[in-house]
Amino acid sequence: MSLPGTAIPAPLGPTDRANILIVDDLPEKLLVFQTVLEDLGQNLVLVRSGEEALRELLQREFAVILLDVNMPGMDGFETAALIRQHRRSAHTPIIFITSYADEMQTARGYSLGAVDYMLSPLVPEILRSKVGVFVSLYLMQREVQLQADARAAMMAADAARRVAEESDRRSAYLAHASRALSVSLEIDVAAAQLAEMLVPAVGAASVVLPSDPDFSPCKAVVAARARSGGRPIVSRIDGALDGLLAAALGNAIEQRSFVALAPGGLGALDAGSLGLAGSAASLPPIRWAGAMPLIFGGRVLGALLVLSGNDPVEQAGADKALLEELAVRAAAAFENARLYGVLQREIAERKAAQEELQQADQRKDEFLAMMSHELRNPLAPIHTAVEVIRRVAAPNPKVSWALDIANRQLQQMTRLIEELLDVTRISQGKITLKRESMDLNKVIAHSVETIQPAIKSRHQTLSVNIPERPAWLHGDAARLTQVIANLLHNASKYSPEGTHIALTSTIEDREVVVTVSDQGIGIDDELLPRIFDLFAQGKRGLDRSQGGLGVGLTLARRLTEMHGGRIEAISFGKDKGSEFRVRLPCITLVRQEAKAAQPAQAVGEGPAQLILVVDDNHDAAHAMATVLETDGHTVLTASDGEEALEAASVHCPTVVVLDIGLPLLNGYEVARRLRQMQQTENVLLIALTGYGQKEDRQTAFEAGFNHHFVKPADATALLNCIRTWRHSRPDDSADVQAGV
Repeated sequence: MSLPGTAIPAPLGPTDRANILIVDDLPEKLLVFQTVLEDLGQNLVLVRSGEEALRELLQREFAVILLDVNMPGMDGFETAALIRQHRRSAHTPIIFITSYADEMQTARGYSLGAVDYMLSPLVPEILRSKVGVFVSLYLMQREVQLQADARAAMMAADAARRVAEESDRRSAYLAHASRALSVSLEIDVAAAQLAEMLVPAVGAASVVLPSDPDFSPCKAVVAARARSGGRPIVSRIDGALDGLLAAALGNAIEQRSFVALAPGGLGALDAGSLGLAGSAASLPPIRWAGAMPLIFGGRVLGALLVLSGNDPVEQAGADKALLEELAVRAAAAFENARLYGVLQREIAERKAAQEELQQADQRKDEFLAMMSHELRNPLAPIHTAVEVIRRVAAPNPKVSWALDIANRQLQQMTRLIEELLDVTRISQGKITLKRESMDLNKVIAHSVETIQPAIKSRHQTLSVNIPERPAWLHGDAARLTQVIANLLHNASKYSPEGTHIALTSTIEDREVVVTVSDQGIGIDDELLPRIFDLFAQGKRGLDRSQGGLGVGLTLARRLTEMHGGRIEAISFGKDKGSEFRVRLPCITLVRQEAKAAQPAQAVGEGPAQLILVVDDNHDAAHAMATVLETDGHTVLTASDGEEALEAASVHCPTVVVLDIGLPLLNGYEVARRLRQMQQTENVLLIALTGYGQKEDRQTAFEAGFNHHFVKPADATALLNCIRTWRHSRPDDSADVQAGV
């Protein structure tokens, strides 16, 4: 039931909804408010405390707030006081709701900005009517504001459109300038482009003068309107520029700022003043001229000059700003041209210097090769003469002593000459490695055997620590022996008598690492970065007690790199010893866990197998190897097709679990080659791949695979496949031991 003369506002559309905040701690009262006010069709926000009300006020704007006075914690008066402190809700209508009110309480409510004070129980029609009035008022105010904003926006848009049109014209011109100036990195082309684009967009004529020393020689470029009205006339100035114009350009460069010419002397300027006498250029009476420097990063690269027949006031205001922006882009283009020119000159100079160094290095290599060969010629007769004297001379201690000295020095001379020859052969690409599958442990043993006499003669001790399992490499055993023996020889030579030398070999992440450490003189900090350079040696006294030519480490590094490895030196300074590490790639490794897995044949059923797992995903290969080892098998891994073939030829596995998508050689090609090898022609080939179509399985069987599993494979099914196959091979255990 509504009061006489009071109309309840009709519900509005969803786009015109206002927010109404209702604050009461009792859920049943909130439900009553919602039931009474939902007919207004507005957004009702119901909260149960003053704190929640304040949070909502921070997030949105409300048309009216219904606020209960008596609430636990923060009451309605405190909440209203805080609401009034917020800028958005400072004037939002607040209607207090309470079941009891005296004059003091009512006065306090109105002092806090309340627009009404209603007592419970509420009359629904009265509450709905009062709230509807404030909602309607709020929506009308918002509509008025929107209309005012629309009118202001229309006026602003009109003004902005006019500014934007001019700005678009300038932006399009500057964008065109940037593109034109970036076409070429030649300064002559850039200067001509800049002079041409200034006419007639900015003036009737223009002059561009590159002034940086890096541009020398470079002439000024002038552009002017053509009588025919076509493209501007562009020319390089061969003669002298008019004194007034030349002075303006010079002042702009010297003062590093814009220079405007006085109007008094401009009337006499014509095409002849620009060096264009007798050309098709046509100039109007000049009324304004200005010169702008081209500066990039504090460096003055030149200046541009514009001459115009327009009104001086208009020209100075509008086009000076345009010239400033254009000068920035032109300066960047000129700087790019300058850097390009400097770079081209440096490249030419460096190329000439590099060619000269290459020629000198080639002459050095040729000289060393010739000298080494020439020095070898006398060694043979000297060695023969020493042996003849030893055989025919009467027994005499002094003669034997002298012959021993001669023989030792002859061996030293031979070793030095061989090192020189090896270095020159590598430099000239004349050394080829005789690669084969080899156990590095045997190479280390041979190197130690070679160096033992020298270590024994200096009363030094050598400890060797290498793994029991073989470390298989694909390389030249003789050359790798030379590398390790060279490092041991250096360690002995540069260590005092009675000191200790250590050689260790470890396997780290598919690499074998050979470390030689000593307690010798160490390596100076300044020498350490270039210790492997040819002829690089530390400071020596006049006694030259260590000897040598400084080529041994160079030879060791180059031979190591030819094997796909690397060598590094570590030292903490003089007299603190040194350490050299040689890292070489392994063909394949029997995993350490495999040794523990071998005797665990009881886990599976039947004899253990030697299984090669081939997968370029290291984690996948490791996981598969772990599964196979738990069944009592010995497992090797390889990461590409060529490595798989090499490992198969060395270890002769009985089972190969092979991925199809491999680098270098795919799984199909590896399977075909394994079937052609005598060691693996009867091997169990299992394809483990992500390709699972019918044609993929057919291709796998045609390539020689026995079984085809799609990733991720069922481990139980894979193990059962191997168990079923190995039951037919009762003598496999002997094969495994032989293969490992």
